[in-house]
Amino acid sequence: MDVAIDCMGGDHGPGVTIPAALRFLQDHPEAGVILVGSESAIRRELDSRKISESSRLRIKAATEVVEMHDPPAAALKNKKDSSMRVAINLVKEGEAQACVSAGNTGALMAISRFVLKMLPGIERPAIITILPTLTGQTYMLDMGANVDCSAEHLLQFAVMGSILVSSVEKIPNPKVGLLNVGEEEIKGNEVVKQASELLKSSGLNFIGNVEGDGIYKGDADVVVCDGFVGNVALKTSEGLAHMLATFLRQEYGKNLITRLAGLISLPVINAFKHRVDPRRYNGASLLGLKGIVIKSHGSADAYSFQFALERALDEVKSGMLNEIGMRMQTLNAGEA
Repeated sequence: MDVAIDCMGGDHGPGVTIPAALRFLQDHPEAGVILVGSESAIRRELDSRKISESSRLRIKAATEVVEMHDPPAAALKNKKDSSMRVAINLVKEGEAQACVSAGNTGALMAISRFVLKMLPGIERPAIITILPTLTGQTYMLDMGANVDCSAEHLLQFAVMGSILVSSVEKIPNPKVGLLNVGEEEIKGNEVVKQASELLKSSGLNFIGNVEGDGIYKGDADVVVCDGFVGNVALKTSEGLAHMLATFLRQEYGKNLITRLAGLISLPVINAFKHRVDPRRYNGASLLGLKGIVIKSHGSADAYSFQFALERALDEVKSGMLNEIGMRMQTLNAGEA
């Protein structure tokens, strides 16, 4: 099972992606990686660690890089030998079973959709990510790929999310919630109300509407919304987490007594930091494509990027693409 890595993507490039890849190989002897990007830059990183190519670690040269500021259309049209494009091509050709990139999200979505195409019955790809909750974790989609969605799109997102959670997390019948401004059926705009009706008859384990606070309570295994709402919710959560961490540092650093209190409570603080560490949840899937593509956070460090590689491997092992295809066939046949 080979994972193609866009080594040049993100804020840090090979200095992060290659160390993460090497740790990933150590932890997973059944996996291999294909390092895609500037051959000289990749070899420089490997040579500094006295690592050579092998059957499990290969280099695929690419002469261009998709920059974080590149418009998606321009990246798709003008950078056909970018590390991102070459890595995705390896998935299409079957040389790799997944692609991981920390690069430009819009470009990654555009290139993936153009190269890999959509699964039958899926009209739009969706970005799904993992969020920590009081009871464990939940998967939420869409996180920004589609700012305007129909009720049918939300149904498709729910099907894909449910199958991913069932396949990867081994939860037989995941609970699916629809993000809304209230739990009552009368709440929400017309699209959400229509989506609720579709979900009721979908055969999914639909538990109804979930409010914003329900995301972190762990009310649902899968939370469905359009990309506008999902992205706002995600960025708000990230901002809140950063603010709380800053407040804690400020309070503990106020004077000698608070600093001593900080030392005493350090084990608790460290445990808390580990539990909510966003690096452990890095790796958002681009669902709906005829291939597995994982988007890492652009500022990810090596520790964080390795979690994105782990996510890719889990999805390859799960066989979820076939499951999504079969479920959509059944759903479409029922509608016909």
